[in-house]
Amino acid sequence: MNASKHRHLLATTFALALLPATVVQAEPMMTYGAWGGAGLLQTPTARFGEAGEISLTLSNTDPYTRLNVMLQPFDWLEAGFRYIDIKNVAFGISTTGQSTKDKSIDARIRLLQESEYLPQLALGLRDLGGTGLFSSEYFIANKRFGDVDVSLGVAWGYMGARGDFDGFGQRARSNTNASTGGDFNTGSYFRGPAGIIGGLAWFVPNTNFVAKVELDGNDYESEPFNNNQTQNSPVNVGLAWRATPNLELNVGFERGDTAQFGFTLHSNFRKLQSQPKLLDPSPEPVRPISVGGANLAEIAKALTEKTGVEVSAIHQGEKTIRVEVEQNNDHQPARVVDRAARVLHNRLPPHIEWFSMQVNSRGMDVINYDIRREAFVRNHTQPSPTPNGNDVVFASAPASGGFEGPTDSYYAAPKRFDGGLGLNYSQNIGGPDAFILYQLNAELAGEWRMAPNVWVAGALNYRIVDNYDEFNFTAPSNLPRVRTFLREYLTTNELTLPNLQVTATSGLGQDWYGMVYGGLLETMFAGAGGEVLYRPSNSRFAFGVDANYVRQRDFEQDFGLRDYKVATGHVTLYAKTGFEGVLAQVKVGRYLAGDIGTTIDLSREFRNGVRIGAYATFTDVSSEEFGEGSFDKGMYVLLPLDLLLPTRTRSIANLTYSPLTRDGGARLNRRYTLYDLTQDKDTDRLFGNMEWLKP
Repeated sequence: MNASKHRHLLATTFALALLPATVVQAEPMMTYGAWGGAGLLQTPTARFGEAGEISLTLSNTDPYTRLNVMLQPFDWLEAGFRYIDIKNVAFGISTTGQSTKDKSIDARIRLLQESEYLPQLALGLRDLGGTGLFSSEYFIANKRFGDVDVSLGVAWGYMGARGDFDGFGQRARSNTNASTGGDFNTGSYFRGPAGIIGGLAWFVPNTNFVAKVELDGNDYESEPFNNNQTQNSPVNVGLAWRATPNLELNVGFERGDTAQFGFTLHSNFRKLQSQPKLLDPSPEPVRPISVGGANLAEIAKALTEKTGVEVSAIHQGEKTIRVEVEQNNDHQPARVVDRAARVLHNRLPPHIEWFSMQVNSRGMDVINYDIRREAFVRNHTQPSPTPNGNDVVFASAPASGGFEGPTDSYYAAPKRFDGGLGLNYSQNIGGPDAFILYQLNAELAGEWRMAPNVWVAGALNYRIVDNYDEFNFTAPSNLPRVRTFLREYLTTNELTLPNLQVTATSGLGQDWYGMVYGGLLETMFAGAGGEVLYRPSNSRFAFGVDANYVRQRDFEQDFGLRDYKVATGHVTLYAKTGFEGVLAQVKVGRYLAGDIGTTIDLSREFRNGVRIGAYATFTDVSSEEFGEGSFDKGMYVLLPLDLLLPTRTRSIANLTYSPLTRDGGARLNRRYTLYDLTQDKDTDRLFGNMEWLKP
């Protein structure tokens, strides 16, 4: 096995569960099981939370301890990952003598929603992409009767090993994943003996307790590693206590003689609200009548103070004023537009009827917002504002050509330097050396702008605290070692230079953008490359191409290079599907190990900016060549830190889970992409949240 890439998703889940902005799940008659997500004890139910739900469940039933993280991108879909510690079986390749850890990925889909007469029905796949040691498939139905929620279903595989229906799946069940893991072993789905599962949960009235009883479909006579357990009774009983709206504690009695206990922390990403911006200036009140009087330099200063935008130029015409700004540190364009319009209205004479804000990103013209002054003032001074922004603000491609009419212009001195000192944390979970290997770094980051579209950026890291003295394992590989030298890169030096590059961008015509870059591009590779992106305004589609020639860096992460070099790049289609905010990204090209294939990335973004997604990469490398895991895959949450901090920021926490670090399907971790740099072209970011129109 190899250590998994896992960037502080677990720690973030704990933190979110304690935030005052979190909420209780949608279904009050929902409780959590030992395998994560909605369940009784060992068996799942057909219940679901609301879209955006995230839960972390830690449970123990000897000889197993399970750590489960479940995400719910839709009302009807739950997916997540799990680590199982088999405490009485040694990790075969461990250097520290720890017990065996098994990892798996689950998915559960709601097939039918409960009605007056029909139950809620769900289909689940447990351990669908792991070793298959604990794999199961099941159908489960739930029906409520007052305070009692009854579930009944049938399960195959581990969960149904008792075999109430002998040979129910027509063919014997096989486990072809045990050696490499990670493949979708569809030939075993719904095969072999099946067992009846189900039970009931009684939500005790006027209390925070839930009593549970279930029929376990497993007889524990065919456990992985011949680790069979005695089952004196197939009936399990338990009690859950909802200690807080975001914390549930569970205790139980299973197999007739075995204690079970655990807890679940849960929250809802979709319902996270931005924390009050106590460190930012408050927005100006909108005055019903403005007489103006400020000059353009004073207006530019006020815009920067109140909105955080970097003003590059202002042009005032007969009836219109155009402000050119750099894409700022606020992840909500609506908030920027509203605050900027307040500043302009309160300082400009009445004959100015339109405010035009042209947003640039790294020297590229991205989007233009035109605000009708009269409509804006009406919405902020009358008791019944317009329910949408169609007559207030208009988004369009950046203005072309000069500014018509007599002008009074102002040009700001460009900002040359930026930077700061901060902390970053990373961890690797599930490797043979230790379950968690962690690292806390101090990072000094800086940027020098040589021109609006040319800059040098870099970061210097110093390792403060870690337990890498336990990190000894280097995973085997049948491919060029483009990622499996992870231990060497993380442990060789305490002071490292993970990134130092020069980047230049350019507008190549309306809706066309280009970028070139070179230097120490990421932790493991240096080189040069370029990207071209076509992204029309107000379009659901974008198309990009990137090409790179890179060489592997020394383990010290200084300026030294190793012998391995490769040309890598991809053609990428970005498509907003129109289905529940789903963005599909399809990449086709050559990866760092020289393999050729496709990455499919599907994600959903909620109105508050949180994005939940998953990806899978399939290349011409076979499962045997790839090794453990069979192919590259993972899931992630992109969390705007603006939701958690008392000041506005565009920074994003990238919380990624990938079961394994392997060499197949590995992509270059580019610091900048044109799709991210032009994100304001997505006008849904403005019109998707029009709360700013209210007084």
